Amino acid sequence: MQPSNITTFQQSNNKNTYFLVINGRPEGPFSFEQLKALNIRPGDFVKTPAMDDYKEAHEIAELRELFGFGKQTIMPQYFASFDQRLLASALDWFFISGACILVAFFTTLFVKDTAVRAVIALSLLVVIPFVKLIYHIIMECTAKQATFGKHILRIKVCDMQGNRISLGHSIGRNLAKLFSVLPLFIGYLFSFFNKQQQCIHDMIAGTLVMKDRLF
Repeated sequence: MQPSNITTFQQSNNKNTYFLVINGRPEGPFSFEQLKALNIRPGDFVKTPAMDDYKEAHEIAELRELFGFGKQTIMPQYFASFDQRLLASALDWFFISGACILVAFFTTLFVKDTAVRAVIALSLLVVIPFVKLIYHIIMECTAKQATFGKHILRIKVCDMQGNRISLGHSIGRNLAKLFSVLPLFIGYLFSFFNKQQQCIHDMIAGTLVMKDRLF
């Protein structure tokens, strides 16, 4: 795709116009003729005013027909950043801890023995991490591919081709988090040093955490 001096406008309601990402910034709208003058490629990101987010040009039927693009395999391209994953994890800890604490609280209402109440309270130190592990294993292999925290942040877990992972794959991924946690959580920092922003457990399990939107 080549830079152009074509005049652009901020708003358009014409379904036959497209916004195009040029040098990392959305510009447009452009008509079909203007897109042709820009020499767009199959991998360039475009959207119409009616679309929620950008797609590659080869994913849009009318552009494939107009410019002769072949339908290509769509690979994951937008990866969740460290801060998105951290916030999603914080939300999940909040949800799981809150639920477990509520259950423990109502349980103690029916217990008179102070020692038993203390045991119930201390058991939360083991119960909460265990419940969170099971929660991640189940939620990340569902149709949503995400825990509630990830779903709120609009990120999800997938394999290297962007597909939903199986239950076995999810178990392996979540058990592999031990390798990210044990060396003082250094395994999570690996996401800063690779383009796909994988932590150590993602590399071991062959998974990605991707986001749906370009912007």
